[in-house]
This record gives sequence, C-alpha cells and structure tokens, in this order.
Amino acid sequence: MRISTLTMYNQSVSSMNRQQTDFMKIGQQIASGKRIVNISDDPQAMTQAINIGQSKAVSSQFSDARVGVRNALSQEESVLNTVNDIYSRAKTLMVQASSDTLSDADRASVASEIRGLYESLIGLGNTRDGNGRYLFGGYQDDTAPFVRDVNGNVNYVGNPDVREQQVDGDRRMAVGHSGDKIFRSVHSSAGYLADAGLTNQGTMQFNGINIVDSNHPDFGQAYDIEFADNAGQMQYRVNGGAWTDYNDPTTITLGGVEVELEGAPATGDTLRVARGQDNNMDIFRTFEKALSVLDNAANTDAEKAQRVNTLRTAMREFDNGMDNVLTTRAEVGARLNELDALDTIGGNRTLAYEQALSDLVDLDYVEAASQYSVRMVGLQAAQKAFVDMKDMSLFKFL
Repeated sequence: MRISTLTMYNQSVSSMNRQQTDFMKIGQQIASGKRIVNISDDPQAMTQAINIGQSKAVSSQFSDARVGVRNALSQEESVLNTVNDIYSRAKTLMVQASSDTLSDADRASVASEIRGLYESLIGLGNTRDGNGRYLFGGYQDDTAPFVRDVNGNVNYVGNPDVREQQVDGDRRMAVGHSGDKIFRSVHSSAGYLADAGLTNQGTMQFNGINIVDSNHPDFGQAYDIEFADNAGQMQYRVNGGAWTDYNDPTTITLGGVEVELEGAPATGDTLRVARGQDNNMDIFRTFEKALSVLDNAANTDAEKAQRVNTLRTAMREFDNGMDNVLTTRAEVGARLNELDALDTIGGNRTLAYEQALSDLVDLDYVEAASQYSVRMVGLQAAQKAFVDMKDMSLFKFL
C-alpha cells in the first residue's frame, strides 16, 4: 500500500494535537486543583459531587439559621435575668413597706421606686431584637406587645404563639417566648395564695397558707370564703356552703390547705384561696395593686389590714412570677444547649461532606505531577518525530 506524504503529515499533526490536548488537560487540573474540570471527565463522580454540594449548602443554611435563633435566645435570656432582678427588688421593697414602723412619707418613697421598676418592666416587655422586631410579641412582632389602656392599665396585645425556625433537617425550634407566657402566666406548680377583696371593710388579715395534705381529694381546688354577722356572731362559709362560727384568730382547713386568719372581718368581706394559676397571673396587675395601696395613706385599721393583705398577696405573686421566669430561663438554656449540640453535629456533617467531595473531585498532586511529566515527554516526542519525518525525501539520497 502506498503511503502518501499527505497521510504521514496528517497523522503526525493528529498525534501532536492529541498529545497537546492531554498535556493541556493535566495542566488545567494542576492549575485548578481539581481532578474533574469538565463534567465529561467523570459524569458519575460529578453527579455525586453536585448532590453532595447541594446537601452541604442546605447544612450551611441550617447553620446560619441557628446563629439567628441563638442571638434571639441569648438576648431573651439577658432580658429575663433583668426581669428576675426587678421582681426580687420589688418584693424586697414590699416587705419593707409592710412594716408598721414606716411612715406614709416613707411608703410614698418606696412606692416611687416600685413605680420605676414597673416602668422598667414595661420597657423590657417591649424589647426589640437586632432586626427591630418585638422580642415578646409572638407572631405580631411589628407592634409593641404591651400597651396602656385609657385607665393606665397595661394590657398584652401581642400574639400568644411564637415564630419557629428550622434549625436542622428534622428540628424546628421556637424563637423565644411570648409576653403572655412570661408576664401573664405562672408555672403549673405554683402554690396557693390568698387574695382579700379590695372592698373589704374589716380588719381581717391572713398570715400564712400551709399545705398539710397534698393527697387530699380536694387539693388544688379554689375556695371563696365570705363573712357575715349572724345574730351578733361573725361567721364564714366556703364556696356557698354551711355557715361556721369565726373566732379571732382562727385556722380554716380547706382540702389539705390551712389558712391562718386574725382580726375582725366585716359583713360582706371576702377571701379567695386558690392556686397561682387560678388567681391573678398578670405581673403588671400585681404592680398596679401594690401601688394602689402604697399611694394612699392608711388612716383606719381596715385600710391598714387591706394594705397588709394586698402586699402579702403581691409578694406571693412575685414569688410565682420569679418561678415562672426561672422556668422560662431553663427552657432558653436547654434550647441554647441543643443549638450547641446541633452545631457540633452540623460541623461533623459538613466535614464529612467536604471529605466526600475531596475524594470525588480533588486532584492527587503527586500523580498529576507524574502525568504532567509523561504528557510533556509525549508532546516533545511527537513534535520531534514530525520534524524528522517532514524532512525525509529520496532526493537527498540520489
């Protein structure tokens, strides 16, 4: 078979082009640090790498979400710590105001400080986060959750439900708590407290509430006690039951609970004994009740008894409020701990993704350097062969 000069020329050029293509490909791999530069290099590995890259991006989104949730929870924890300090200080001031050694001017001074704490608490209830949203407004986080009505009372106008954020594949976490949960609720374990009617006219006072039998079948119920003078004998009845003679002092047993009373009640006076969750749970109302008796001078024995009863009830309500805040702080701490655990898991997962991607697409530089040298020698050999062959001619041997 006759081999033409043109055929030899084309074969040599094709060989050089092939060698040059291989040489440039290994050069691109070394420059990029990737074994797969184009999808055609390894379609199966590239498909797996794309899937892993998408999973890694989702994991990164979860990580960013956890940062936002952690910031919100950390801010809430800081606010709750301040709220607890306010409750503690307010209770201390009420204990001080309950003393008979204080003058009305001294109580007015105490009331002034309590009012300052009250205003501070309202401000904390309307705290905003870093994005300008109200921290305790629930879903309705674009308006202040605590506002005053025409009578000056503070009301909650936010939403009781809170936003949730996806912080991992199968975990949605609540971003904080609503103001209703923090400032207008008590823990289910809140104990009994007594609340005398604000219209009481007698000098009856309650001293203590003692739990004597928590297994009593009626334990946990609420009890309304009313007093009346029947034929010169002061009597009381519980929840509309039979009348019983009242002696000063006396202890009334109510379904496993004992209430110690002293003083002389008047006809129509009332006393409610109930668990914290069945009584006033609004801490702002507690402040308002305390301020109402501290702002007005107590000139009669009945007014003094009313002041003592109101302050004692307020102190018990502050105890319940502090327990609720501490429980909420514990929930916040548990969520922060969970976020730390999810960060650890997410970090390990991201590391596994990166390792898998590296195994699929990253370049082995030792092998690539060896291939680079081989391709360079091959290209040089092809070029040298072409130079030698193109100068071959029979005329040189004639």
